[in-house]
Amino acid sequence: MHSPVDDILKSLIHFEKSPNTAIYIQIGQQIINTIQRGYLPEGTALPGTRKFSSILSINRNTAVAVYDELASQGWVDIVANKGTFVLMPEKKTAAIKGALQSLDKFKTYPETAGFPFQQSFNLASTQEYSRCKYVINDGQPDLRLHPTHQFSKLYSASMKRSSLISKWNQTQEQSDSTFSKQLCNYLNATRGFYIKPNNILSTRSTEMSLYIISQLIIQKNDVVLVGSLSHYKSNMIFQQAGANLKTIPVDAHGIDVDFIEKNFTKLSIRCVYICAHRQYPTAVTLTAERRLKLLQLAKVYKFAIIEDDFDYDFQFDGSAMVPMVSADSQGFIIYLGRLGQSFFPNFQIGFVVAPENIIKEAKNYLQILDKQGDLIQKQILTELISEGEIHRLIKKNSTVYKKRRDYLCASLDTYFKAYTTWQIPAGGLAVWLCFQVKISLVKLAEKAKEHDLFLPKTILYQNKNICAIRFGFGHLNENEIETIVKILKRSFEAVVKKEIR
Repeated sequence: MHSPVDDILKSLIHFEKSPNTAIYIQIGQQIINTIQRGYLPEGTALPGTRKFSSILSINRNTAVAVYDELASQGWVDIVANKGTFVLMPEKKTAAIKGALQSLDKFKTYPETAGFPFQQSFNLASTQEYSRCKYVINDGQPDLRLHPTHQFSKLYSASMKRSSLISKWNQTQEQSDSTFSKQLCNYLNATRGFYIKPNNILSTRSTEMSLYIISQLIIQKNDVVLVGSLSHYKSNMIFQQAGANLKTIPVDAHGIDVDFIEKNFTKLSIRCVYICAHRQYPTAVTLTAERRLKLLQLAKVYKFAIIEDDFDYDFQFDGSAMVPMVSADSQGFIIYLGRLGQSFFPNFQIGFVVAPENIIKEAKNYLQILDKQGDLIQKQILTELISEGEIHRLIKKNSTVYKKRRDYLCASLDTYFKAYTTWQIPAGGLAVWLCFQVKISLVKLAEKAKEHDLFLPKTILYQNKNICAIRFGFGHLNENEIETIVKILKRSFEAVVKKEIR
């Protein structure tokens, strides 16, 4: 006869072969559930592994794995030569009773803190959410191009290496040495640098890099110059650091360097933030003449230059201009960059290139924010760099993005030419699209949403002189691009018609 326990197990436990969850995990979870529901009280003897495997028609090794899993979580006690018995894990946290207070106050978590604190207006989230089928962003890559199968193999291989744990137990500087050397080699070969590992710091993102640098060099009320059109996240970081932001005009040749010389004096500026390769959001390149003059001004006025090269890898026409920092022999430029933009976000990093004393101090900040780092990510990137694979993937994806850029510009020319102007960018994943007729871009976004197209506020730029959007195309295929351009035109015409009325 079957014991009651056998009948309970047979009737309540069901599993299926799944690529996501192992059978022994499925069975273990259901036994835990059965114990929690009181079907198997504490002290109940479970069948031996041979009988258990027979009841559920599973391999005996699987039955052993189930019991081992339950024992490791404290749900059963395996006693040699006696059997396996159900336990009830001890309650680890003691209840705190609120004397003389109403019990109903403990049924929900408080919505507000019971103490005052300083809320940050500068860090208010700009994130917007929408269920629209189509979205225009500010120029993000297409994660569908990420070589998932290749990376899953690399990740698995890295996890299995016996040296991983020993590296994790080393200091951050020691564990990063191989990666730092490979990253230096890559940047020296692709950007014209002459740097060593003590000139570079790797971070989780460009934003983290800029946050660390701003905390390091900016004090309250320091003047920081940014373009009149500049990156909103960078501005948020500077303002949070206490900077006094002042804007510089931006034209077809980048920021107006002469404006700095005419309107500021020596020692009045702490730093100038630029995107020399492609100004955000207009995508114009700072000319060689202005680069040279800006560097000369930095030496005379004694200010730092933060050069944010956020999309250097995406160059489609001609050769990319080498970063300004490659011509800096006196240490006035702090260079921020990204690596792995064509990859899934988990495999992307930011980095800082600067004089050794800046990097040394920046590492002190980083060890507070992210001392652990991600050794597996860096191991994978190290291999991709050393084998030349990262260069191949960038070239491969750049070919795709160039076709998408050309298709977007052709679609604009076909459907939207009468209302807009734009310049075909030599690189990058966005087009600066200007409207000839000034309309409310907020109303345009509302009308586009009716047609299942989401335009986040962060890509809309409007003042008395400008009515434009930063049209990111990298994440869109050709069919999506054409559909979005048609929706944008239809929405624009609807807004114009309504405003004329």
